[in-house]
Amino acid sequence: MISKDTLFALSLFPYLGFIWFLTRSDQVPRLALIGFYGTLVFVGVTIPAGIYAKQVYAEALANIDWLHGSAEVFLTLSNILVVLGFREAVLKNKERIRNKEEG
Repeated sequence: MISKDTLFALSLFPYLGFIWFLTRSDQVPRLALIGFYGTLVFVGVTIPAGIYAKQVYAEALANIDWLHGSAEVFLTLSNILVVLGFREAVLKNKERIRNKEEG
């Protein structure tokens, strides 16, 4: 059976491909793209936090609330940026359609 750590590491490759294609596409709102990159920051913060939790507390990261919550802040901020980026794109598209119908 594949371990969760191995699965986590392997999941980075499809995500990096996803980011690569999004970056090359001119259709993704910039703020949303920044949010998707922020998810990589979350991963970059979570890995050392997990190691720290294991070394210092001899526990999994999920069991050390202050450390786990601190790492999760990065995921929350990333998700907010993705939502705001796509929200902005939807509003701009609605405005464009409205202007086209009026003019």
